[in-house]
Amino acid sequence: MTDNPWDYKGILPAMPCPFRADLSIDEDELRRYTSWLISHAGITGLVTNGHTGEVFALNAAERAEVTRIVADQVKGNVPVVSGICCEAINEAKEHGAMARDAGASGLLVMPPHMWLRFGMRDENVIDYFTAIGEASGLDLVVHVYPAWTRASYSCELLADLARIPHVKVLKMGTREMNKYARDVKAIRDADPDITVLTCHDEYLLPSMVQGVDGALVGFASFIPEMICELYDLVCSNDLHAAMAVQNRINPLKDAVYGAGEPTGDAHARMKTAMMLAGRLHSAVVQPPTKPPSDAEVALIRQALNDAGMLSRQAAE
Repeated sequence: MTDNPWDYKGILPAMPCPFRADLSIDEDELRRYTSWLISHAGITGLVTNGHTGEVFALNAAERAEVTRIVADQVKGNVPVVSGICCEAINEAKEHGAMARDAGASGLLVMPPHMWLRFGMRDENVIDYFTAIGEASGLDLVVHVYPAWTRASYSCELLADLARIPHVKVLKMGTREMNKYARDVKAIRDADPDITVLTCHDEYLLPSMVQGVDGALVGFASFIPEMICELYDLVCSNDLHAAMAVQNRINPLKDAVYGAGEPTGDAHARMKTAMMLAGRLHSAVVQPPTKPPSDAEVALIRQALNDAGMLSRQAAE
């Protein structure tokens, strides 16, 4: 177990990283944006180097630098979780140590690409998480991938992961609601006190009412006030009001995600939406991801205008 006081319940935005035109990390903008994000009541932690943060495009030093900047800016007021996206255990240990030294209190552990391509044995998964937890000494967040991938974890494996001492959170990205409900039950049966978070940006309300403890989603970095309001209403069992908030979210969600799941292209669209709303000062994305097309930008602009979120500069 770790000595961290955090339980990671509530709303944890998966943060985008602002870049300059030369693709370097824009530290000043990242600090400004971090302070703005944690100023919202209901934001209980921040996540760096997730998919929203374009982790695949950053090297180890850049990932650690993003975490260092964010951790320094929050000054211990909320936990900072850094994504780990590695192939081998030794590499993951190194990245975990760098995140720890940069100020992270936890690690969001994504499955290696090899598992996505070839699958894995349950003992491989247990060994991977155990080694990272023991080497880093940090809390671990299990990134549960969609049921259709070859890195999908069975109910039985999720229960075993929940019993690993360093595992504090399971981020549920199952995206198949029958399995999602069974997965949550298996985890609760294994450890009633462990934190379970949804990461279903594209259908938040249906996934929130399954007895989870909050959300770890990229969309909370764009509209934190709406995501926090939605979760508060779910916790208050006011589903009628929650549906009204979800209906306000839907046009924005549709403009960013369309009918699909979060992707690199969707994250680029979200950065553009954040810039047009005045929430980020730049929408630069790392190649090979491309900026949204003119048609996509028009849809985003219309959704923001309808929501009253289009910044004055963008409207001119």
